Amino acid sequence: MSASEAGWEHFETEADVGVLAWAATRAEAFAQASLGVFALIVRPEEVTEREHREVRAQADSPERLLVSWINECLYVHEIEGFVVRRVKVDTCTDTVVHGVLHGEEVDAGRHRLGTIVKAATLHRVVVAESAGRHEVRVIVDV
Repeated sequence: MSASEAGWEHFETEADVGVLAWAATRAEAFAQASLGVFALIVRPEEVTEREHREVRAQADSPERLLVSWINECLYVHEIEGFVVRRVKVDTCTDTVVHGVLHGEEVDAGRHRLGTIVKAATLHRVVVAESAGRHEVRVIVDV
């Protein structure tokens, strides 16, 4: 796998679900992580990009920022019933992240709802970079 490839995958953990995401930049790794979390709720390929929602988060460390970012994204889902096909993060420093969720409101006729995701946790959270590959790991409470 080259450093320029981006992606995400779920991993097993006791009672919860983990998301491991990677990309060439931290911004893209954060985007992949949130997409991996949203994929637990509704498969991205079932979602149409009809609308978008801006999301911002702040925190005092990269690890807390990742958790805050995921929780802000989940807030948009919970309050607006918004599901996501694509995530674009345009700003990602050690303490601030800003991005856009592309998707639509839940349509019970087209979207098969999967796992109910309550929140991202600080348990075993990782934000790392090695040899040009950014990797993040977050566990969500389901």
